[in-house]
Amino acid sequence: MRRAAPLLFLTLLATHGGPAAAGETACWFENGAVVAPAAVGGIAGDYVIDLSAPHTLLHRDIAQGAGHVETALTLPVRLAGESVAAAPVAVQSLDYRAVGFRTPITGVIGADILDRYTLTLDFSPCRLRLERPSELRRARAGGLPVTLVGGTPTVRAAASDGLRGVSGPFALDTASAGGVRARGAADGPRQKPAGTLRGLSLDGTLRQNLPTVVAGDLPDGVVGAIGVQVLAAYRLRLDPKARRLWLTPVPAASR
Repeated sequence: MRRAAPLLFLTLLATHGGPAAAGETACWFENGAVVAPAAVGGIAGDYVIDLSAPHTLLHRDIAQGAGHVETALTLPVRLAGESVAAAPVAVQSLDYRAVGFRTPITGVIGADILDRYTLTLDFSPCRLRLERPSELRRARAGGLPVTLVGGTPTVRAAASDGLRGVSGPFALDTASAGGVRARGAADGPRQKPAGTLRGLSLDGTLRQNLPTVVAGDLPDGVVGAIGVQVLAAYRLRLDPKARRLWLTPVPAASR
């Protein structure tokens, strides 16, 4: 269950004694997406956290209501107690991404913000932690190699529909309801699976009969995106500086 109002207050104003430590915030899982309180240019609200989105987005209607008429802005961004003083933000209609959410989606926090930190994401309970590179301890061993493709972190995986197979870089989609997302209409909803994928191999594990979403753009060179139905089985730790991703399995009883 989400608790947006008190979490937003505690996270953005950084009051003492709150439940979230510095660089950390509670999030929630809604409509197939990870959502967290954030502020872009002083516009606080519910933002989708999407590692598969190269750019941070602000909903056009909300931006215009705040007095922004341009479609390309440079604004401060605040998330999980961390701040970026000036970041590029694209303004566009996000009605297609807001389908099925109980409250308005203010924007999308993309990889251009998230890859400035080492990110740790727990799905149950939902918790997002951001660590600045200068604060990190000695790099951890192991993990999967990460390659940036079109500004999006990707890992190597393989997928098959039973007749044909494909392998290559897959983005990490923390904003789609299915197990896998394939490239589709840019304004297509990501919460309604359009079919079933026969198999996905990731980190030596084969998963079969996964719901597949066919919607949304992906950078050139990205084969597909691994959705929340797969990612939620792990604790994610993504270190863009070391170019590694650690997937720590979570017991089924904890999900």
